[in-house]
Amino acid sequence: MKKLMMASAATALMATGALADGHSEIKMGVILGFTGPIESLTPSMADGAELAMKEVTDSGLLLGGASVTSVRADSTCIDAGAATAAAERLVSSDGVKGIMGADCSGVTGAILSNVALANGMVMISPSATSPALSSPDDNGLFFRTAPSDARQGVVMTEVLMEEGIMEVAVTYTNNDYGKGLADSFQAAFEAAGGTVTISAAHEDGKADYSAEVGALAAAGGERLVVAGYVDQGGAGIVRSALDTGAFDTFHFPDGMIGASLEEQFGDEIDGSTGQVPGTDSPGVAAFSELVGDAFDATSPFTPESYDAAALMMLAMQAAGSAEPADYMSKIEMVANAPGEQIFPGELAKALQIIADGGDVDYVGASAVELVNGGESAGNYRQIKIEGGAITTVQFR
Repeated sequence: MKKLMMASAATALMATGALADGHSEIKMGVILGFTGPIESLTPSMADGAELAMKEVTDSGLLLGGASVTSVRADSTCIDAGAATAAAERLVSSDGVKGIMGADCSGVTGAILSNVALANGMVMISPSATSPALSSPDDNGLFFRTAPSDARQGVVMTEVLMEEGIMEVAVTYTNNDYGKGLADSFQAAFEAAGGTVTISAAHEDGKADYSAEVGALAAAGGERLVVAGYVDQGGAGIVRSALDTGAFDTFHFPDGMIGASLEEQFGDEIDGSTGQVPGTDSPGVAAFSELVGDAFDATSPFTPESYDAAALMMLAMQAAGSAEPADYMSKIEMVANAPGEQIFPGELAKALQIIADGGDVDYVGASAVELVNGGESAGNYRQIKIEGGAITTVQFR
């Protein structure tokens, strides 16, 4: 069936010699928190998505020679109203044909509910990980290239228990991402025999976190799990904990891992652990080589951003159309087997295979595999802070 559908799309393209939907320029929205609690991560994420767009545009092979143009918008990561308004502008004013984003789970859910569903717009998030995003009726419009925190909670448990840590305190940013991850982790950790002494929310944007850290210290624990943001309250919690001597080692989920963590704390947090989506697949090396020194190819969620944009464009080619209603059903088809495996830097090759009626299995920079209606099967890079630097322990 997959081969027949691709062949049909290719036939349509060859018959017209042009884009099936009449567009010579395809606009793609890139909505990320360029301001807010993860603003140190989003520039590389946007650059990754736009690298895929440039690669496809330069090939001249998408839908008879279409160019793909990025239109950026600020999700803020935390302000659902601002994110919704920004997404509405992308759709109504800019006329985008797909949205790469959003980033944080709360704003992603708001955009999905208020904009994508109302306008039939495809979204592929490279970083929204809340388990709650697995359950909404998304009409086949929502996908993600980062795994759900339902899996991250299990991975966190494995990492901590292998370190011999059986009792932890947990603090989480008070939003969909933080609460969902904290709940997922606590369920997995306690099921495996661990003890969570306290699980307490913190608000971002505060100047003083001494009260929160005092409660965490009173509850105790061998390590403090900080399910927050590296450029916001999570960093404030860590600083207060270090300054008061409440905790000296931490466990960091994905929202806390980035170059900013090293810059702010250095060897003060040596011995701390964590995990972030990542893989040691051949695609990682290919992506780093493709990027060179243009931007940080290893920054969290940057490979996933390249992959999110690439999947949309390959699906357009498979559908013979840039219209979301036409190509949304092709995203899982180009992402998974059967087909020739496609890695970063090979998007022109993939476009030609599809145009010729063949199958592709997009592996990309993050070993993409979509399951359960658009969920990422997911891989994680386990890290440890040594000598003030984030080092890789293994992949899971």
